[in-house]
Amino acid sequence: MRHYPAFLKLDGRTVLVLGHGEVADRKAEPLLAAGAVLRRAERFAPELLEGCALAIGADAPEADLFALSETAQARGIPVNIVDRPELCSFIMPAIIERDDITVAVSTGGAAPVLARMLRQRIEAALPPLIGRVAALGARFQAAVRAKLPALPARRAFLERAFTGRPAALAQAGRQAEAEAAFAEELEAAETTPPGMVHLVGGGPGAPDLLTLRALRLLGEADVIVHDRLVGEAVLAMARRDAERIFVGKSRANHCLPQEEINTLLVRLARQGKRVVRLKGGDPFVFGRGGEEAQELAREGIAFEVVPGVTAALACAAQAGIPLTHRGVARVLTLVTGHTREGRLDLDFAALARPGQTLAIYMGITTMPQLLEGLTTHGLPAHTPAALIEQGGTPAQRELRGPLEQVVEQAPGWVGKGPALLVIGEAVGEAVRMGARHDAAMC
Repeated sequence: MRHYPAFLKLDGRTVLVLGHGEVADRKAEPLLAAGAVLRRAERFAPELLEGCALAIGADAPEADLFALSETAQARGIPVNIVDRPELCSFIMPAIIERDDITVAVSTGGAAPVLARMLRQRIEAALPPLIGRVAALGARFQAAVRAKLPALPARRAFLERAFTGRPAALAQAGRQAEAEAAFAEELEAAETTPPGMVHLVGGGPGAPDLLTLRALRLLGEADVIVHDRLVGEAVLAMARRDAERIFVGKSRANHCLPQEEINTLLVRLARQGKRVVRLKGGDPFVFGRGGEEAQELAREGIAFEVVPGVTAALACAAQAGIPLTHRGVARVLTLVTGHTREGRLDLDFAALARPGQTLAIYMGITTMPQLLEGLTTHGLPAHTPAALIEQGGTPAQRELRGPLEQVVEQAPGWVGKGPALLVIGEAVGEAVRMGARHDAAMC
């Protein structure tokens, strides 16, 4: 974030607008709407800044704009020179207004036209009377605080009210009915609402691969309990004041044992909090979400499972590998490469059968055992394979070749990111499709 966003209270305060013409007039309009007292001038003099809370420069001589910027910043007065970010101490955003609701969009001065384009999209998405909902909240602000002093209970109630019947009535222009509905729901609100746990799949790491439900829940959660495979880009989609608890695991290094994670989820829910248990990929695909769900059910805690894009789907899609392919692979098998008591407890005879694609999760350290077990039961060592690291993200990279070659090269190739091994004739189909595509592009 290059600039810290803030909304200034300018009612009754003096603002200097230096310059003349259409641009200066356009900058003056929102300042007047905010209650500022304008001081207009076409040429700069230092005394013009006396008592000013803000200064704007537009359509003035170059020397005057430089002097305004230098003098204002020396005095600690925020200054903006239109379309000259190097002379600014703050950036003027593109603004969307709906009564008391103001949305500001900024590109840090890098692309004002893009900011205006984004503003138009947001304006089209916002209901015209959404400001009436804000007015409804202001009308009952004191009553809500008195009835619901605890922040989690207050937030939960307001989110229901702002998306339910009171909000719908306000946006329909039926303000008296909206107030009555709000008061009725407030009267019935629980001072300590029951907590709930959402077992949410965070996908492969790209935030735009989150489901819409996952995105909504991240914005509503009081607490986010997350794994190692959940990246900062996904966590950034959460509410900024949500508590974050890291319980990540890596091979032979568990930050918090699974039993303690289960206990933590139960405890947080009993405190009345809305908990998002955020896992990389899908919570029920090698994510131990089933164990957590069982514990929550035993303890009588309400929970919901929200699926996510699992690694096999994300990695294969970005690599162009069809996990199933007519005439080549009619079966997809998801396999964990983790060992049990030091050995791979897998049905290698079933895994070695032709006509299927194998997606091996968490198998980096056991790849030699996988190769031995598969080839011993009849899978050709030259079967096409791909080792895909950081799948589904911009950092995805792939090591492709015959299975035995991939296994041999993997130790020197793999980095720190999670990796998935895909084995089967369908991997070879992807290579040929890519070759034909490349040839067609030449």
